[in-house]
This record gives sequence, C-alpha cells and structure tokens, in this order.
Amino acid sequence: MKAIQIEKTGDVGVLQLKEIAIPSPSAGEVLVRLKASGINFADIYTRRGLYARYQHTMPFTPGMEGSGIVESVGDGVTEVKPSDRVAYAGSTGSYAEYAVVKASQLIPLPDGISFEEGAAFPLQGLTAQYLIYEFYPIKPGDVVTVHAAAGGVGLLLVQWAKYVGAKVIGTVSTDEKAALAREAGADLIINYTVNDFISQTMNFTSGRGADYIIDGVGLSTFAKDIEAVRVRGHICLFGSSSGQAEPIAPGMLMLKSITIHGGLLGNFTQSREELLHRATVVLNAIREGWLKLRIDKIFPLAQASEAHRMLESRKTTGKVILKIDD
Repeated sequence: MKAIQIEKTGDVGVLQLKEIAIPSPSAGEVLVRLKASGINFADIYTRRGLYARYQHTMPFTPGMEGSGIVESVGDGVTEVKPSDRVAYAGSTGSYAEYAVVKASQLIPLPDGISFEEGAAFPLQGLTAQYLIYEFYPIKPGDVVTVHAAAGGVGLLLVQWAKYVGAKVIGTVSTDEKAALAREAGADLIINYTVNDFISQTMNFTSGRGADYIIDGVGLSTFAKDIEAVRVRGHICLFGSSSGQAEPIAPGMLMLKSITIHGGLLGNFTQSREELLHRATVVLNAIREGWLKLRIDKIFPLAQASEAHRMLESRKTTGKVILKIDD
C-alpha cells in the first residue's frame, strides 16, 4: 500500500511517500481501507518530534484521524463488520491507504455523511463538544471568547456557543478569517494583529471581562487570557498552535479567583460509551444543520507535505483533509 512515512523528525521534507506492507488486524482490531485522513496540529508536533506524547519509534506513518470502510476484523470484534463505513480519531497511521484501528475507537459513519466529512468531524467536533459542556455551564448571555475562531475547532466552537445562547468574541489574524468567524455567528471579532485583545474584550463587556475563554493557541494568548477573563471566570487551554503557554505564578489566579482547565480529547473519550455519546451529539448537530463543517483544503496523499505547510503557516480556515482513495 501507499503510505506517508517519517524516518526522522524535522520539517515538511521528512514526509515521504512509500510503498509498505498492508498491516493485519490482531484481536480486537480492525483493518480500515481509508478514504480520507484529517490533518491536525498534533501531526505537526509529531513530525517535529515535540512533546513526549507525540513521539514514535521510527519509521512510522503519521495521522491520527480518518474515515473509510472496514476491510477485515480481528478475533473478538463485535463493534463493526466488513463493509461498514467508519470514522475515528486517536489512532496513529491514517496517512495511508489502510490502517489498523482498535474496534473500540471506531465511530459508525452515517450514509448522509461523506468520507471527507467523516475525516473532518471526529477530533475537532468531539473537542468542541466537550469544551462547550464539560468545564463551564454556559448560560444565555454569557460572554465566551474563542481564540483562532476561524480554525477547524474555532468555527465549530463559535457556532456551538451561539447555539447555547452565548455572546461570542472571536479572535483572528486576518480580514478573511474575520469574515468567516462573523459568518459562523461571532458577535465581536478581534484581529489580534492590529487590535488589543484585552482592551477590546473589556470594552465589549463593560469592564467585566469574558465569562469563559477557550484557548487552543497557547503561547501568544494565554497570559492575556488572565487579564481578559472576569473575576471568578474560567479559561480552558486545549492546544498550543503558537507554542506552549508560558508558566504563570499561582498567585495570579488568586487575585481574580480564576479557574483554569486543561483539555485533551482522549481524557473525555475514555470509554466506548462516552465516545459514541459525544460522536452522536456532533453528528446529530451536523444533520440538523446548525453545526456546519468547513473543509478548507483537500490534498491527495502524495501532497501531505504541502498540506502540513499550509496548516503550519496558519493560512487555513477550517479543516485540511488528505483524500486517500476515490
């Protein structure tokens, strides 16, 4: 089969298209014939060799999100059967024509959802779902700030926060991204390259600050979150697209009685029941029409390096997909 392989960490040049053997599923595993693969910042961290949890034995096939058709199943698998349409996130190896995935990680993909959508919703859709419901009980009229509001998760968060009644502040870096965040429903758009995020937030909230700030950017935003959130407000850090957030002194939290949360999808899909519950909520929202996926770019498998380059430069708006098979 064709697969992207990494033999050493580094820039996009380490992503190489290779011919390797099709893997075989063991007990509890499934061989999926992939149709599409989602590209995420975690893939970039993996390629660069950053952070212990993204390190792998070389060589390996990157990609942790995909969709396709069940080709075969290992012993003891009851969750799916051959020919089933499925999607998943959290299992390495989706930049390939085939991947072995634990049966417990597979999400049934309804017929009305395309394979491209199937590779776009699991990681970002389920992430948006838990960020909205797990940390702060958003009430109608609450002010929710979404950083990188035109990104894959950001656009979903803006739509979801509006759906539950919030007033949404979205931060972006370009006028094009501002238009997309506004279209998704953001009430105030802050272009942080030309405007001060803190002062604009305070003006919008009459000096009170945001109730809940959802931050997947990290280094360039987190310290400002502390100043822009209200007394007894909540901040959730779930990503670091600009780099790891710098440490803060615990006393800074005490001054405004701030609560800080850490988000990581795997911690909120620890059982199959929880995974399927969150996936069902997301898929229902998509089918009902109030939650819309934005697929920005679709690249063939052989152009994985270009797909990484686009995402890494933060030139994308929405999801980037590798199309594996026609």
